[in-house]
This record gives sequence, C-alpha cells and structure tokens, in this order.
Amino acid sequence: MQLQTTYPNNNYPIIVEHNAFEELSEYIQDYDKVFLIIDEYVDFNFKTKFMPLLESTHIYKIIVPAGEKMKSFEHYQQTLEHLLEYNLTRNTCLVAIGGGATGDFTGFLASSLLRGVDFIQVPTTILAHDSSVGGKVGINSIHGKNLIGAFYRPKAVIYDLNFLATLPYDEILSGYAEVYKHALLTGQVAVDDIEKHFSTKEKLQSLNDIDQFIFKGIKAKLNVIIKDEKEHNMRKYLNLGHTFGHAVEYKTKIPHGHAVMIGIIYQFIVANILLDTQFDISYYANYLKKLHYPVQIVQQLNFNDMYHYMLTDKKNNGEGIQMVLLEELGKPRVCHVEKTILIKAFDDLQLVLK
Repeated sequence: MQLQTTYPNNNYPIIVEHNAFEELSEYIQDYDKVFLIIDEYVDFNFKTKFMPLLESTHIYKIIVPAGEKMKSFEHYQQTLEHLLEYNLTRNTCLVAIGGGATGDFTGFLASSLLRGVDFIQVPTTILAHDSSVGGKVGINSIHGKNLIGAFYRPKAVIYDLNFLATLPYDEILSGYAEVYKHALLTGQVAVDDIEKHFSTKEKLQSLNDIDQFIFKGIKAKLNVIIKDEKEHNMRKYLNLGHTFGHAVEYKTKIPHGHAVMIGIIYQFIVANILLDTQFDISYYANYLKKLHYPVQIVQQLNFNDMYHYMLTDKKNNGEGIQMVLLEELGKPRVCHVEKTILIKAFDDLQLVLK
C-alpha cells in the first residue's frame, strides 16, 4: 500500500507494507553520507536487518535511547556534535528507525543540522504511524512536551509492518490510541468497525488486520494536514485527547498513547458539560478497562498539576485553555474551556476511572 502527499511541492511517498524496509536503499543511494539513527531496542531485535546497508562506506549507524527520555536538550546536543565530527555537507540524510520519539528527535536534528538536511522516517511502532507523517518534529522542554521543534517534511516514510512483530503489549496499547483517535475523528462507522475488531485485550494483542486500520489512520491524517500543514486551523483536530493527555504523560511518564486515551475520556466529559453532548462516558471508560489501559493512574493526579501543564499547550490563546472536543463522532471543534468546567470534568474523570 502506498500513499503520496499532495502539497503544491516537496511531496513524499508513504509506503505501508511488509518488507517495505527493502526499499530504503533506493532513497538513500545518492547522498554523500547517511546516518541510521536507531532506537536501541529496535537495533537489539533487528540488528541483522541493518547489516547489508552498513557494508556501504557512506552509511553509518548511531544507536539512541528508546522513548521520550531521548527528546532532551542534552541528547540533542550530544548527537548533533557527534554528527558534526563527520565533516558533513548538506547532501546528508538522517534515517529515523524507531518509535515516535526517535522520529521526532531525528527530524528535529535534520531540521537544524547545517540549517537543514534530508531525513527519512522508518517507523517501527504502531504509535509512530501517526507521528511519522505530517512533518512535526521536536524535543521536550522542562515546561512541557514537544514545545521545541519545527515543521519539517521527511523525504519518505517507509513503514515496514514486520517491525510490529516484536512489540510488547504496552507498545501496542500506546499505538492503538492514535489509531482509535483517527476513527473517532472519522465517524460512527469507523468507530464501530475498529471496536468490533479489537473488542478485547486478546484481539488487540493479536494485531489481526491492524494494517488496514493503520492505513486508514494515515489516510485520515493526510486529509487534514494537506489542507492545514502548519496547524492554523483544522490540523488542531488531530490533537484530540492531547491537551489533557500530554499533561498526564508529562506528570506520570506513562506511555504517550495511554495518556492520550485518558485524555480522550476527559474530552468526552468536557464535551458533555460544555456542548451538552450525550456521550456515554461509562461505555468508553469500560472499553479502555477491557483493553487494560492503566486508567487508575488518574487517582494519583491533582487538578492543579494538570492545569499547569495544560496551560503550556500550543493550541491555547489569550483566552486560556483551548481543547479539541467532539460535538459528535467525526465532528471535532476547538473550544475555549473555562477553568470551572475543567475542574468539574476532572472530578468526574476520577469517579468514572476508578
């Protein structure tokens, strides 16, 4: 399966299939130097997969820590200085091989190295099906997640589904949140379909038919970002569940998708209060529990911490907290939310996720 972005210029292919990694060599053959920036876990599990490429004298491998801890100023500076030791030209390409954090980090490196070199995304998790497409790259600040970054398009996204075979269930859960989010943004039929396929932990863990939902998720995201690349308007819809989710993630350090799923429940509650919607909160809460998301973690949170982190969200304006809310499935909008409503919703969240 292959998609192509449809910007006025600088488009890139998105290849989603088993054995897609074999196509990487075609995209890197004309560079002076190529650096494979590989997540340590991916390198451990797939070391032999990279060996043929490393036989070329212009291709190098750099192993980086896995997960969000890598997206720091310290790691950014260390890796940047290490790359500069190679006497680079702008005809250099960085290849991000790993999860979403590896892609974010490598893309930001590429955007700033020599004022910009090419990079290619090779996502290896379900979660990264979302972050690898769209050109948002960056690192974290002590003030919040993804507050330092750029819009910087990759030259290609090569999504080899074979990488998913080694994912632990925790990683599957984290990635599924973004796939499920895309279904919520699409509409009732899409939600019914994905919930039917993955109704229990056992069904989700099997990953049967996950490729079709990943492909649908990427298509749904492309339909948005082609119209609003720089997040002036409708691209903000892709942050469904992220305003509160990022706060939970930053405070508790649980995986991104786990926090986003909690954020999705929170936005349902806020929508019921603010927009007078009639979402069945218990239904969605029970669905998360059936899939074994760690929803009880909300009992450890306090509102003031969450509010502090929500205030750093990039969607906010002078009026305060802005959230993406669903008026109905498939119909998102960005709303200003008063603090009193956020407090009430937080109390309700703790009750429903006991």
